[in-house]
Amino acid sequence: MPVITCIEDLRVLAKKRVPRMFYDYADSGSWTESTYRANSADFQAIKLRQRVAVNMTNRSTATQMVGVPVAMPVAIAPTGLTGMQHADGEILAARAAEKFGIPFTLSTMSICSIEDIAAHTKAPFWFQLYVMRDRDFIERLIERARAARCGALVLTLDLQILGQRHKDIKNGLSAPPKPTLANLINLMGKPRWCLGMLGTPRRQFGNIVGHVKGVENMGSLSEWTAKQFDPQLNWGDVEWIKKRWGGKLILKGIQDVEDARLAVDSGADALIVSNHGGRQLDGAESSIHALPRIVEAVGSQIEVHMDGGIRSGQDVLKARALGARGCYIGRAFLYGLGAMGEAGVSKALEIIHKELDLSMAFCGHTQIETVDRSILLPGTYPGTYPGSFAGSAPP
Repeated sequence: MPVITCIEDLRVLAKKRVPRMFYDYADSGSWTESTYRANSADFQAIKLRQRVAVNMTNRSTATQMVGVPVAMPVAIAPTGLTGMQHADGEILAARAAEKFGIPFTLSTMSICSIEDIAAHTKAPFWFQLYVMRDRDFIERLIERARAARCGALVLTLDLQILGQRHKDIKNGLSAPPKPTLANLINLMGKPRWCLGMLGTPRRQFGNIVGHVKGVENMGSLSEWTAKQFDPQLNWGDVEWIKKRWGGKLILKGIQDVEDARLAVDSGADALIVSNHGGRQLDGAESSIHALPRIVEAVGSQIEVHMDGGIRSGQDVLKARALGARGCYIGRAFLYGLGAMGEAGVSKALEIIHKELDLSMAFCGHTQIETVDRSILLPGTYPGTYPGSFAGSAPP
């Protein structure tokens, strides 16, 4: 077993152990992947202010996200096909999150079902919902999430139509993988993955197959999903879902101030600044670049979270300094899952937490609640350098 010290180590190991089509699904963006790359690269441009001779004892990264106590301002993001990175992947990730003390968010397009997660965890998890044409199915999904004691509904707004993801198209992405010659050759080099999949019955989209009339196999599912994502999604649908859910509502996919203000008007509890990990509109700005502008516009009226590009605890610290009350990790936990299963997800969380804790202390803070823009070097973050659009002054 190699020594694992950072998220990159987990990524390298996951690439060796996960079949190519599923690794590429997690580790890619749309079109030229410029936004996918910018999500991470723009974090690197932000510099921290090192402080010295500060009492570093009694540190705490504990805070709250939508009123839920969390060990650090991080939640596991909803990711489709998680159970194809590792057998029973959603269950393993949910258990790791529960043990660590952070929220787990289950995707509508998960392999393990809502009921699977509820049966294997005690802490309330969150459920991510896509708006589809079949409103009866949406209502049943909401009821299933309520029956499973989900603590929040995360409504994704930026996937009315699917972005062009070249690697997925070239790989012929499907779950389970089609038995083509190329796939079979690739699978021969992934014995751990294959043995895991042979040992579980969960190989299809658990929230959909068997829950929608006429969808009993992957062929009909592919046809159904192509027809079901609703391009007519609007703020009236958000209101409709909010009324039927009745609990905490988080809106995911906000990148523009005008949309952020509409999110406030909707009565949602929080919004997530997100470009879908660079998997939808290629050429959109990075999430960390959009964050300060949205915080400035609506941060006093709604809880602002963000995702996209987080690969370290320092990234979490920078996002927190720019106003994010919470961050979501997608690829970082998927790398851990693909590399080492539940232990890998736990390792990813430990790595991020340690980096967050130490970097916070080096910046002169012992409580995550006190972190603000004063820990950042002016001129290196959005709003304080030429070409920035945040419009806010340095601290």
